[in-house]
Amino acid sequence: MATSLLSQSVRPALQSPDAFSFVCRTCQRNAATYRRTRKLLRVKVDPSFAPSKTEAQDHIIFNPPSSAPSPYDTPPKFLPKSDPRWAMYSAAASTPAASTTTPASPAAPTSILASIAAKRLGMNGPPVQSLPPVRPRYEKKYHLTQEQIEEIRRLRKEDPRQWTRVRLAEKFECSQFFVSLCCSAPEIKDEQDEELVRLKARWGRRKTEAREARQERKKLWGQDA
Repeated sequence: MATSLLSQSVRPALQSPDAFSFVCRTCQRNAATYRRTRKLLRVKVDPSFAPSKTEAQDHIIFNPPSSAPSPYDTPPKFLPKSDPRWAMYSAAASTPAASTTTPASPAAPTSILASIAAKRLGMNGPPVQSLPPVRPRYEKKYHLTQEQIEEIRRLRKEDPRQWTRVRLAEKFECSQFFVSLCCSAPEIKDEQDEELVRLKARWGRRKTEAREARQERKKLWGQDA
């Protein structure tokens, strides 16, 4: 009798507005249970990772990661006869440079793994001499006179904020490195150092430790060579 009275006093009545929320909070099932966790982990193994049932011997399973397609990564075994890359490969093999480096043109690989090894050795790719440059070739110009160099120094000294290295390089058609060799602005460098100190003062502990660890890793770069 006491138990029934206690349960009625603890549980809300069915006519009360709190009854629905009480039922939802207590009767709702949670997906983070042990049974459902085991059920979610029961994933069917992909057939490509399972041993082959048609071949008697074990073999290497080639399952590369998904990436952007590249025409240089296609094995020759999968290239159709009408593909223009066959002409590029044959032209690269018939060049004098290729004939001097290799005594005979290698045959097309017969498997995917062999094509990957051939690509790493540079057997299927075009020669380096035939590849286009990554950026336009830059030819140095020794066209500045002593008067122009003095003009660069004067402009940089008068207003270093107006005549930056970029603007001086565009005006006199030279590189920014050459402008830095001709003149310098120590006051601008001091302002940049002060700004960097103010920025570092706002860093937290984690960012400060990360930057210090980065500097330590840079010191080890020369030791890895």
